[in-house]
Amino acid sequence: MDPHSTHSQFNQRAPKSGPYMPSMRYVDSNPKISLENYAKRPSSKSPRPDSRAADTISLLIQRPIATNSRVKQDEQFKKDMYIAFINKALQGKLDGQCKDFDDLVDQFNPRKAIESATSSSQLRLWILALSHVLSRLERRHSLLVEAIVNLPWTTMDATFVKTYTDFVGMLLSARPEYLSLVLGKLTQGLTYQSGLQALNANGPEGSESPLTRRVIYDRLHYLLGHLLSLIPTLPQTLQPLLARNFPHKRQPQAAQVTYIRNLLRVTEYCSELSDRILALIIDRTLQIDVEIQVELEELEEESGLGNVDVFEFDPFDTVVGQEGDEDSDEDSDEASDTASDFSSDDSNDGGDDDPDLPANAQHIQDMVNKLDSILKVVFDHFNRLHSATEVTVSRRSDSLLSPPTSPRPSSPISAEAGRAVRDAQFHTLLAIFDRTIIRTFKSRYTQFLIFWYSSLDVEFSDLFQGLLVEKALLGQNVPAVTRAAAASYIASFVSRAQFVDRDATRRVVGVLCTYLKSHLDSFDSVIRAGEEPPSMAHHSLFYAIVQAVFLIFCFRWRDLEEEFDESEEYQTGKKWINELNIIQRVITSPLNPLKVCSPNVVMQFSRVAQATDFAYCYSILEANKRSEYNLSAGSIPILPQVANEGFLQTELHTFFPFDPYKLPRSSSYIQGVYRDWASVAIDEEEEDDDDAEEDDGLSDDHASAASGIVLSSTIPDVGLTSTGRLGIPGHSRSSSNADSLGESFGGMSISPQPQSIVMAS
Repeated sequence: MDPHSTHSQFNQRAPKSGPYMPSMRYVDSNPKISLENYAKRPSSKSPRPDSRAADTISLLIQRPIATNSRVKQDEQFKKDMYIAFINKALQGKLDGQCKDFDDLVDQFNPRKAIESATSSSQLRLWILALSHVLSRLERRHSLLVEAIVNLPWTTMDATFVKTYTDFVGMLLSARPEYLSLVLGKLTQGLTYQSGLQALNANGPEGSESPLTRRVIYDRLHYLLGHLLSLIPTLPQTLQPLLARNFPHKRQPQAAQVTYIRNLLRVTEYCSELSDRILALIIDRTLQIDVEIQVELEELEEESGLGNVDVFEFDPFDTVVGQEGDEDSDEDSDEASDTASDFSSDDSNDGGDDDPDLPANAQHIQDMVNKLDSILKVVFDHFNRLHSATEVTVSRRSDSLLSPPTSPRPSSPISAEAGRAVRDAQFHTLLAIFDRTIIRTFKSRYTQFLIFWYSSLDVEFSDLFQGLLVEKALLGQNVPAVTRAAAASYIASFVSRAQFVDRDATRRVVGVLCTYLKSHLDSFDSVIRAGEEPPSMAHHSLFYAIVQAVFLIFCFRWRDLEEEFDESEEYQTGKKWINELNIIQRVITSPLNPLKVCSPNVVMQFSRVAQATDFAYCYSILEANKRSEYNLSAGSIPILPQVANEGFLQTELHTFFPFDPYKLPRSSSYIQGVYRDWASVAIDEEEEDDDDAEEDDGLSDDHASAASGIVLSSTIPDVGLTSTGRLGIPGHSRSSSNADSLGESFGGMSISPQPQSIVMAS
């Protein structure tokens, strides 16, 4: 090749000196950028692919590259501008010039942000700028802080949420005076109504998945946990706010369940408040439970309620703004309500009312569903924390948990950690029971929380029985009503709990019988001394203990028999534990407990005692029937009752704490640990033989008529049916002559039967 050719590579080098020659072919290192490069060239023919690719590469080369450093420089420049404006606005507010400050506050107005299409990235820059001037936020700048706190930050993108969380942590670290304001907003956000504030707010930018309440609550818990790690004394301020925002008992079911689930989640990362939060939940549950029982007593001669579909949807998975589709059981106008106090008795939280039901019956049904859902949430929480069936974090872990089906739920995965958690939780429940539950008559289902928890460990069951026995027998400073309630609890617990074994049953009965012997010895000594016998109030605990022994004997008489070798022969039949020998003396004593104790318990004890050859009571029952003033051969008159004594006797007749559990959703936790009467009832053959002998004694109807109270086998149970619905008594219900031994206990209710609907034949 000619070295002087224009195509030679040697000619492509620039000359050492002199200007550039026009004929030289060089690539322009700094081409001019103009709009002509971006304009579409008119052409009748489509450009060739190679030419189009060349043009694209050329544009990419000519366009300036946006590096990370350039982006950071631009963001820092904007931040500096925002900081300068914020400093000017804050100083102007202090100097009395509020225009810039008002403009700054308006930047965080949610409505204005939507109208002006303010992006979350711009709000994030304002938040970042404010984080540099937190020390200048004084009391006079509280409007700005309130605007930031009221910002619907939970509905924005994840980047803004992270920035906002860090900002709030720095704000409270620098300015603790705003702690109550921030915590008040956070606790209000845990309510069901808090999700409604997102209806008028934009969804997360760049997110295709719908915004659910679960996402909102997760962000609130994340911020609250972040603040707890920064401020050790925060629980003291947080607890009153959590109690203040607790939904009123008249608020709908979704509101109750949502807030309780959020409260239980707080206990998982704030152990300091776990005791008080659990006590708060149980206290509010008791209010609903008691209201149901009180209003049941007021229903007379009403028609029964039909079945209802179980409310199953999870409010946490509801898309914000679409609550109306799933919330079929709630009021359609609830979406427009704020977190107000539903203290009016006329407020209605049921949407799909049955037109065939009376208003009070529909209200009670709504309250029953509400109570059932609340207890299900608490049972799920206990089971999720302590059961080995817990799965790793999943989206629907709260609703997919399987309740235990065996009397002994599975042990925790970690033996040591699980034991510590279970022990602490049980002692918390035991303390709450001692403070609140045992003092509350007419509660029917709330006490099953500690019933189920006691089934987790034999030690728990022993501790619970020990507390009850101590309250009933040794509590000298405990009110008589509470001591009688403790006796009812120990009787019902030992009778109904499958996990209370033979030895525990014998120990409890032995202790109770020892007390009865001591009381009779004291009473006999007073009679022998010729002194005036004490009033009935003095013997109220005695009657409660006697009724407890009667009830336990009806359910656990097989465990009270003594074991003996088959080679030994006992002419008298069964041999019982030695402590039961006092019962014969109790029955025939002048105090006449067969007259004072609950007619249901007395009648069933008489049947079982005769069927097992333990005792024969019908002669005394017949004497009581004929006696107008409770006088029998060798007995003394029971003194007239005062008001308090009558109340105690009424409660003694009607309070059976662990009656059959009939709430449909939460009953799965109780079924595996509960003893039904049908499982311990005496065989039909034995019962038929007893009925033949009973004809010579006292009939059931006459015994009940004598006391003015109809047995459960002849009066409809004012309670819940097997489907969880209410059973409202009607005008008439015939009683069968073939009443089985288990009908009274199988249908017994702790609710007092209204006297106005007693129909004695």
